[in-house]
Amino acid sequence: VQLQASGGGLVQAGGSLNLTCAVSRRTSSNNAMGWFRQAPGKEREFVGSINWGGSTNYADSVKGRFHISRDIAKGTAYLRMNSLKPEDTAVYYCAVGLRPYAGGKPLDYRYWGQGTLVTVSS
Repeated sequence: VQLQASGGGLVQAGGSLNLTCAVSRRTSSNNAMGWFRQAPGKEREFVGSINWGGSTNYADSVKGRFHISRDIAKGTAYLRMNSLKPEDTAVYYCAVGLRPYAGGKPLDYRYWGQGTLVTVSS
């Protein structure tokens, strides 16, 4: 199983970006999918997740600004990021969960993509 996150880039503070996570095989259809990020010099942190039933969870730092969705038929997850801040600058990773429901711990996820860089300028 391979995951590929795309859509990163440079954006000004207050702007928006859409990230896409494509899964090479439909092993994700019954599992949660999540987004994490890692800023330079910091540990990987949870951004949000979407469970098999479509319910979502978000980190407090992005709640109300980021939105996760998925297309199960395509095996694709999306991360819509609005009102971006310089502190959102990081490499963003998508992951497929071990089970239909997953939380914010990296150990809840089985497969990881290589990440896409998001840079927010002030």
